[in-house]
Amino acid sequence: MNRKFSAQKTKHRIFLVDDHPIVRLGLTQLINREPDLVVCGESASGATAKAAIETARPDAVIVDLTLKQSSGFSLIKDLISFDAQLPILVLSIHEELLYADRCLRAGAKGYLMKEEAMENVLVALRRLIAGQVYVSERMQSKLFRSSRRRGDNLVGSPLERLTDRELEVFRLIGQGLGTKQIANLLHLSSSTVESHRARIKQKFDLKNAIELLRHAVKWVETERVDHQPDDETES
Repeated sequence: MNRKFSAQKTKHRIFLVDDHPIVRLGLTQLINREPDLVVCGESASGATAKAAIETARPDAVIVDLTLKQSSGFSLIKDLISFDAQLPILVLSIHEELLYADRCLRAGAKGYLMKEEAMENVLVALRRLIAGQVYVSERMQSKLFRSSRRRGDNLVGSPLERLTDRELEVFRLIGQGLGTKQIANLLHLSSSTVESHRARIKQKFDLKNAIELLRHAVKWVETERVDHQPDDETES
């Protein structure tokens, strides 16, 4: 896709993918009041987003990692396979220390937590459109440290050792989904999901499915508590 802009083109087109209507509305109002940015489309799921983005040809895409009918990680990879240069900004409630590096490796160009000031969305979008990468200063520092200290406790933690797909399965287990439900959501076979469950148990040194469920639920609940003010605002 050609990303050179003509002199007549004054506004960069932004596409939104988030399953919360209020979040999409807030982002649309924020972006559309800017002289150089405009929302050109939106979607509530990855299933509808890919085709819509291919048609809309936006200059940048904002993607939430947690989508009701699909995976944000999968959408990022699908979009990059369509256009390797497409600037993708992940806007998520999930802790950036765990997720930002994974998203960047998947092809996203930026990561921003929803608890950050909304004005940072505009800063991030403009940086991505200019061909740069955006993460918080806190994340820049931690990425640098983790790259130099591979023995760091966080880098060596079970969560950090999970693959992207295993982390998705772990989160869905914690949300109470069974194997068949996870398989349908992630478009995998039940046997593949069971293989992921087995590897997760091994990495966490868990004895059985009950321990896995308890561990996953506890982690998901911890994330919800950490970000409860934001969830209440967006509901």
